[in-house]
Amino acid sequence: MKNQEQLSNPIAGCMRWGKWGANFNTAAYRAMIEDCLEIGVNSFDHADIYGDYTTEEEFGDALKEDKTLRSQIKIITKCGIQMVAENRPQHNIKSYNTGKKHIIQSAEQSLKNFGTDYLDVLLIHRADPLLDPEAVAEAIQILQQQGKVHAFGVSNFLPHQVNMLRNWVPIHYNQIEVSIIKTAPIYNGILDNCIEHQIRPMAWAPLGGGLLTDDLHPHYRSIAHAASLLAEKYAAGLNEILIAWLNTHPSKILSVIGTTQATRLAQAKKAASIKLTREDWFLMMKAATGEDVA
Repeated sequence: MKNQEQLSNPIAGCMRWGKWGANFNTAAYRAMIEDCLEIGVNSFDHADIYGDYTTEEEFGDALKEDKTLRSQIKIITKCGIQMVAENRPQHNIKSYNTGKKHIIQSAEQSLKNFGTDYLDVLLIHRADPLLDPEAVAEAIQILQQQGKVHAFGVSNFLPHQVNMLRNWVPIHYNQIEVSIIKTAPIYNGILDNCIEHQIRPMAWAPLGGGLLTDDLHPHYRSIAHAASLLAEKYAAGLNEILIAWLNTHPSKILSVIGTTQATRLAQAKKAASIKLTREDWFLMMKAATGEDVA
């Protein structure tokens, strides 16, 4: 599958780099991109809606300052959600749009925002109940024939939704929420579906959204305890153990780390060197569920 194996693990999630978080200026965007490349993270996850439709363009301004950066990185972006925003006055209600015209227009706008002539990966952001697979396939076929999109995928799709769409268009990725506190994809068929059809899963919120700092999970203490034991065993940090736990799954999960600190990405990068045993993996699963497997 074109470009699939060239994405880094982890992937830098850019949702909070701009208006929705750190409010980076162009210099800060560029510094963060360069820091990521220095530690071996070459892939950057976006969506057209991030920052109320502003983050892609701000990221692109940094690329325009140093034109050597584009060839060193992989750009992932998503489309299909229509948000009510000041700079989208035509949107009256938050909705989904996976029509042929909208997908092509969204991709073209993303290309303009990034100042590039191709997207490495384009994902449909959410499973649209009005999705017409033939229309999606026609849009992606046009974009790929023009060289504007290299690989296609989906985000937050269930197995039956993936299977329906892949009858019309090849799917290379499914970006889903999976972590030690969101283990459903391990059992509900999502990751099995990825393995079956050679679809690479990407995990958003792979660290559980601050699990080990916020007591928000019924098994928080047991998860923290188990992770601490493994962190000591492998001379690693807790975040590295959580990413290593995901890395152990045979579907080859790519973690999207939504951070504004390169040090967090460096931790996740180091997780690749940690090889958990099966018993280590099940120790964490028991901590998350509160019980042994049957």
